[in-house]
Amino acid sequence: MPEYAFRKVTTVKVLSVVGNRPQFIKSAPLSVALRERGIDEVTLHTGQHYDRELSDVFFEELGLGEPTYRLDAGGLPRDELLARVPPQIEDAIRAERPAWVLVYGDTNSTLAGARAGATAGVPVAHVEAGLRSGDWSMPEEHNRVETDRLAALLLCPDERSRANLLGEGASGRTEVVGDVMRDASERLAPIARRRSRALERFGVAGGRYVLATIHREANVRPDRLARIVDGLGRLDETVVFPAHPRTRAAVGGVPRNVKLSEPLGYLDLAALASQARVIVTDSGGLQKEAYWYGVPCVTARPSTEWVDTVELGANVLVDADPDRLETAVRAARMPDERPALYGDSRAAARIAEALSMLAPS
Repeated sequence: MPEYAFRKVTTVKVLSVVGNRPQFIKSAPLSVALRERGIDEVTLHTGQHYDRELSDVFFEELGLGEPTYRLDAGGLPRDELLARVPPQIEDAIRAERPAWVLVYGDTNSTLAGARAGATAGVPVAHVEAGLRSGDWSMPEEHNRVETDRLAALLLCPDERSRANLLGEGASGRTEVVGDVMRDASERLAPIARRRSRALERFGVAGGRYVLATIHREANVRPDRLARIVDGLGRLDETVVFPAHPRTRAAVGGVPRNVKLSEPLGYLDLAALASQARVIVTDSGGLQKEAYWYGVPCVTARPSTEWVDTVELGANVLVDADPDRLETAVRAARMPDERPALYGDSRAAARIAEALSMLAPS
């Protein structure tokens, strides 16, 4: 990674690379903060999530500007995406000449953006830097680590993440800023509960249903997905299960208590998540949101990057074991004490401030 000097600059342009649902959510409050800071943002959408309910609807519901660049990465396997997309992002970098390439999270699009920025000699800023699950079977873990090695500015959600980076000898500048998803969640969840009619549409009442979301590559293999659905089918509660397109393609039949649906827009999903009795998920974002909503979470993974939620007893890891899933959902309770985790809803403003401090040496 090239060395950069940090100093105040008068004009900053940022190329933001987004490609999936959580990144659209995270980019919403940050786009506002960038505008307020006088930073010019150009958005590039890789197309990694190509279904309208997983992509365009987020730009509509969250008030995001239309992306300047749209690529066509939807459905590409990881290796092919990482071969084809970085050169296309480099073309946008050469055209826009940004001061920053801004990437979010741990997706293949994240790593593609980081590689493109590094190749083009433009500093990379990584939102959610330093997260680690310790599970090297997940492509997301490889994406996180390589992105952090390439980034000049490492924007950490908490001190644990900063400690991870320091322990690894990361060369970028680390800043603990909190979590931009918390900014979005606190701003949008009340709006979602007022506007959404999702509970009525699914015929459920607040606190009397389970929300399930399963989308990670490992979990949509038919054998694992069948075990997870088996566990959901053993519950004596309605399970609302909005499904990612690849999940629907793999799931087959579902038990009578499981209401399988098309993907939902963010406001409907937030309304359902914030009023569920329990959330069952493999999503990192929903694990955090469940904690902020005060809803217990059961995670269908063997590990998580959001370790604090497990340590506090608000989140239980069950992998794809139907017995453990059933037991965990039945027993799920939020802890009596729920300390604040992952910032104070001012992460976007802190990130905008940090981005205004870097110029190439």
